Amino acid sequence: METVKIGKKGQLTIPRRILEESGLPTESQVIVESEADGSIRLRPAAIYPIELYSDERISEFERENQLPDTLKDRARKRLGK
Repeated sequence: METVKIGKKGQLTIPRRILEESGLPTESQVIVESEADGSIRLRPAAIYPIELYSDERISEFERENQLPDTLKDRARKRLGK
């Protein structure tokens, strides 16, 4: 256990030993939660990039996702449609 000081802006520095033991890499994103007992929990955050698709790109996905007519016919026959 180590004691750290909370600065005027609410910031604190996590001691290197604790950071290394936690496995949290420096510059990583964390989720900060306050618990009912007043403790503060830090958890690794999973950050995933988001890609915004243009109408053109969506059309490309839809074209590439189409089944050839021969496969559509086989599927209909198997499903009895």
